[in-house]
Amino acid sequence: MDTKQLAALVAVVDRSSFSQAAEQLGVTQPAVSLAIRSLEKRLGCQLIDRSGRVVEPTEAGQVAYRHAQRILGAERDLMRSLEDEGDVLAGHLVVGASTGPGERILPSLLGAFHRDNPDVTVSLRVDDTETIVDRVLDRQLEVGIVGAERAHRSLVFEPFLRDEVVLVVPAGHALAGRALSAGELVDVPLVVQQEGAGVRTVVERELRALGIRARDLNVVAELGLQESAKSAVEAGLGVTFLSRLAVEHELSEGRLDTASVRGLEPNRLFYAVRSAARPPGRLVATFLDFARRSLGERAAFPDEVRERPVRGGRVG
Repeated sequence: MDTKQLAALVAVVDRSSFSQAAEQLGVTQPAVSLAIRSLEKRLGCQLIDRSGRVVEPTEAGQVAYRHAQRILGAERDLMRSLEDEGDVLAGHLVVGASTGPGERILPSLLGAFHRDNPDVTVSLRVDDTETIVDRVLDRQLEVGIVGAERAHRSLVFEPFLRDEVVLVVPAGHALAGRALSAGELVDVPLVVQQEGAGVRTVVERELRALGIRARDLNVVAELGLQESAKSAVEAGLGVTFLSRLAVEHELSEGRLDTASVRGLEPNRLFYAVRSAARPPGRLVATFLDFARRSLGERAAFPDEVRERPVRGGRVG
């Protein structure tokens, strides 16, 4: 059975979209459609219901999806075992990342790692924190770099990168440079990212400790990920909490400014999340070591003091 067809099925079910599955896999949408049709022909049944507005698996598709996850997980375990045997570092390194590190840090790190290890091909999967954690939990990814923890006995979160959460305001805004009280914050028009975004998870947790609930905030817009929120602030829609990593360029150009909230801990960590059931393979372990050395003072290490873990089953 063609594992590329199985990977296409898993991606389509996970994303509920042929186009997003194609983007995740780094192929064209027609290639994904062909893979699904070929798999359906091979198995003799329809796996994906294409009749509605939302792409969904049929009952047979749900069964095939679960088996495909296990088969792909076994394939990754086999490849990792074989990679660990060779003297020369080789293989395919796939790293998941939330949008902050995925857009600002990981591309250059993966490029440098490939230059040092030309027999290693690299892939980067970018999504919100919750989705990346889910993929590690489901063994679709061996490692992800994310902005918030999830309390789960099957996962290990190791500090990887230091960052700071800032309240981003338009350039020249009356709040620029100010330290607001939590009470003042509730009256400010606020743009938030989608549920599952790491910054939103961290900020809501910190605000709860200050006695501010999410429903107390004056939310004027809930947008996708940080690029959308950043554009909304530049347009004057409101203010938003973002990773400093995400706005360094705009701050240096004077297009945006920052404020702070008294009592809200600005420092945060990005984490490398992996399975607790087994240590990372040689390829992932070597990359994480390389990345931390490359990050210099911004690097964070597994034995450092950690943020408070997120309580409960899911991030967001």
